[in-house]
Amino acid sequence: METSLKETLIAWAEEYNDPKYFQEDPIIFPTGFASRYAEGEASLADIEISALLSAHLAWGRRAMIVRDCGRMFDEMCWKPYEYVMNGEYRNENVSLHRTIKWSEFAAICGRLKEIYSVTDSLEGLSDTDFRCRVFGQKEDRRAPNKKISMMRRWLVRNDGKVDLGVWKNSDKKELILPLDVHVYAQATELGLTGRRQKDIVTAREITDAFREIWPEDPCMGDFALFGYGVNNQ
Repeated sequence: METSLKETLIAWAEEYNDPKYFQEDPIIFPTGFASRYAEGEASLADIEISALLSAHLAWGRRAMIVRDCGRMFDEMCWKPYEYVMNGEYRNENVSLHRTIKWSEFAAICGRLKEIYSVTDSLEGLSDTDFRCRVFGQKEDRRAPNKKISMMRRWLVRNDGKVDLGVWKNSDKKELILPLDVHVYAQATELGLTGRRQKDIVTAREITDAFREIWPEDPCMGDFALFGYGVNNQ
């Protein structure tokens, strides 16, 4: 990677790893529960469930994502763990967010109840566990699993700025960049990948490119790409 590009990416990452740029982003929901957790008013499970569900809805316009996440937590009376374990879910064949229906939300809640019945935390689950046991999808070893990588970034990175760092037994150097169409386009324009497939191999390739800059924290590159998007609109 050229020195000039590396310096620019570092500058962008340092600039945009700041909560002020994420006031209208789905991360505000697990952040809110993390603040309540610090005050003894919420549980780790509340943070985990809010992060998982907010990441699941995180596609499309951010304002719409935030609006629909708010509707979802209103339904849960802002007590995600209590709602999940109670077992009575809104289960309608109507839209919660875009093509995600309340019936899908109910199914996810039901699977979470089964998991929380035997464990106190989701941290030990693998990506395949999340994909199949939580989201009810088929196993796909090439899927980028963007929503899972996004949730992991939120819960693992611990620099005290945007991300929450509540999963203490996970290493941020093992995280994979959340890959969506925008991240892929930005990374391609910057020459961080030449692959055409938007799969887990590409996600790892982009992550490895950032690992040259931040070997202990490659997902710092997510903020660099955010900066690229802001500065190249």
